[in-house]
Amino acid sequence: MIKTFEQAFQFILEQKVCTVFGSKGSPYPSLWDNTGLSEKKPESGGWSPKVMAVWDWKTRIPQTYPDAVYYGKVPGGDAVLMEMQHFRNVHYPRAFQPVGDLDSLSQQVYEFIRLEPNYTGALRKQAIARLECTKSQFDTALKKLQVSLNIVRSNEPKHKNDFWLPMGEVHLDIVQAQG
Repeated sequence: MIKTFEQAFQFILEQKVCTVFGSKGSPYPSLWDNTGLSEKKPESGGWSPKVMAVWDWKTRIPQTYPDAVYYGKVPGGDAVLMEMQHFRNVHYPRAFQPVGDLDSLSQQVYEFIRLEPNYTGALRKQAIARLECTKSQFDTALKKLQVSLNIVRSNEPKHKNDFWLPMGEVHLDIVQAQG
């Protein structure tokens, strides 16, 4: 069972793809189900050691090893950590959809990100104000952009929340290779 950051990193490399928190319909193993830390919440409140570790690993592993691990979403919407060569050679060619093939709201949200990469909260406010969509509609559009591999979360440690960039700004070599 996984108990350390390094063990979690090795698990991702061995599995090629793993979900962060388990999903019943997923064909992939989960970091959550394979982590052997306590799920008991501290008496003082807050998250259990297991929640804290998995939440930390999902962000810190791709930040620490950006050339080895990709964080994103797969069809169905599950958050995954993926070994980079698998992402490059298998997942991206299979899962990429041009933004023009997506619905209008997703295309408009993509344009916001293309013109000015930003945090989820700021993008949501902008979309609700300018596009007159609901929070739920925005969240669905953002998920579609992740699953279709048009946007990616920044791995820069300075960003404490999800900061979105066009895929080509982070993985231009992969985007061009598929071009």
